[in-house]
This record gives sequence, C-alpha cells and structure tokens, in this order.
Amino acid sequence: MQEITQTDQKQFSREELRERIAHWMGPERVPKKFSIITDTTDFYRVDYDDVVILGEIPYLIRNNEREGRFGIDDQQKYWVKRARDLSDGSVKIIKLVFHERFQSKVGGITFDCFRSPQKEARILDLTKGHPRFMQGFALKDSSNNVIRIIDYIRGKTLADAVLKYGQDHEDYFYNYFPSIFDEYMELVEAIRFLHEHDDKHGDIRRDHIIREEGTGNSRWIDFDFDYLHKENVFGYDLFGLGNILTYLTGRGDVTSQLLQQASSPLISHLTEHDMNIIFNNRVVNLKKVYPYVPAELNNILLHFSMAANVFYDNTGQLLNDLNEARVKLNKP
Repeated sequence: MQEITQTDQKQFSREELRERIAHWMGPERVPKKFSIITDTTDFYRVDYDDVVILGEIPYLIRNNEREGRFGIDDQQKYWVKRARDLSDGSVKIIKLVFHERFQSKVGGITFDCFRSPQKEARILDLTKGHPRFMQGFALKDSSNNVIRIIDYIRGKTLADAVLKYGQDHEDYFYNYFPSIFDEYMELVEAIRFLHEHDDKHGDIRRDHIIREEGTGNSRWIDFDFDYLHKENVFGYDLFGLGNILTYLTGRGDVTSQLLQQASSPLISHLTEHDMNIIFNNRVVNLKKVYPYVPAELNNILLHFSMAANVFYDNTGQLLNDLNEARVKLNKP
C-alpha cells in the first residue's frame, strides 16, 4: 500500500460551507451554528452538523453509526460517523481513530485482538475495485490520525435477508439455500484473496456482510480489527466463516433455548458435542435437526463443534470441502 501522507487541509469560509450545505441538503437544513474541525483526535467532539475538513473535502457530519452485534442496535459507535460529502453530495462513512484491545478464546486458543486503522487503510487499498469488499480510501487529518472514508452501502445484512426466504426451513433449504450457498462461497473466495496477500479480515461475523440494494451484491465491511496468533494466523477468520455458514444453513441460529421453547423432542438427542465451539448454545450438527442436510455439508459444520479436534488451516481447505458439498445441493 502506498504510504498514507498528511494532506494540506483546504481552507473554507463559513459562507462557502453554508452554500455547499444548502446546495446538497436544502437551505432549510443549513445549521445556524457549526464547528469546523480538522483535528479528529477527540472523536466525541465531532458532532451532528459539524463540518470536518479532510484534505480538500468538507464533510457534514450527520449521525453516529450503531453497533448491530448480537442485536444491540442502539449501541452508538462514536468514532464512526455518517456524513455528506459536500463536494458531490454522496453519503460517506467516516471512521475516526479508536484504539481497543481485548482477548477472544476459541476452543482453548486465545487470540489477542485490537483495532488498527492502518490495517484497514491497507486493505482498502488492496481491495480497491473488488466487488466483494466495501470501497473507500484513507488519509490523515491535521494531527496525523489515519481516517478512513468509506462509500456508504445501502442495503441489509445477508443474515437479515435469509430470514425472509422460504415458508419454512425445508422450503428455504431446497429452493433458496443453493444460491445463498454460492454467494457464501464467493465471499469465502474474497477472504482467500486477503489471506493470499498475507492479510486478514479480523472480525468476520454475519452483520459484516451487507447485500447492496440494486445490485444484490454482498460485500464485506469493517476491516479494522486485527489479531495476533503464532500457530494459525488465519484461524480467527476461519472460525468466523464457520459461524456464518452455520447460520445460513440453519436459516438463522438454531439454539438449545429455541428447541426447548418449542418442546422439541430433539433436545434430548443433543449433546455438547453437537454445539458450537464458541457459542455453546448454538447447534452446529444441523443434520440432527434437519435430516435432509447433506452429510458433506454437515461435516463442514462439525469442524466448528465442541467435538472438533481437526480445524481448517486455510480458506483453500474450506473451499475444497464447500465445492464437494455444493454438488449435493439442488440447483436453484
């Protein structure tokens, strides 16, 4: 990736900014007062109706983006802003610098995870023009913070989309899932592209795939998490891919709680070995729940179960098994 250099911040008068806001938002939307910001170090100070100058472009800040993880849709991400580009009126996502560290454990393996704006900037450069990744660029503000400017993707997550397919699971599995499976394989191919360039997504989960309105194309978003692990540098990504495949196969999470609520007789036949290695209440041995799931597909899911003693080392291994499983699925 080319080095991210600090660009000179173009000077804009308040009157010029008001004219631009009126042009793109309408005269009634011009704020009476607004701050002009070039240093975003304190991202809490970057607020609604402020104008952030990055390079030669002014951006009108709108709302904070929200965290969708585990259904917590009201958790604001104060370092991620939705904005209007006042040079062309387009909607952008502006990601400011936020440092965070935590540990995640998968099957007894501990991963040290952290946010890296530089990593996300590098991947944006690497995947420029790739149809399976969000698009954008990085630059530095007046205090050398690495800011990422992302094209807004209008659409829903792939996870939300699949819940609306089919009258029931069997209808979904035979009539919709094969095409969903093909889409998933293309997304895995995209992750293999990263891995082949010695990089990784870092935070693979189902709400980080957005299906774009109009094109129907699903894209990976949010690359700023990184992790360290000496034994398998791509292991954390692979577990994320397994969790997504389980969700897509099940047309949602099949949990022990849901089976109990439905008074399903299946609950007495499940053991801890049938459960997800990370989320111990989620069933991955889905053939016990849906007998028509092909063994070839179910065997892939079992790589992510509590009973697994063999894991995927790379996306190539996963894709080989996915190709074998695809033959057993009905053509859409």
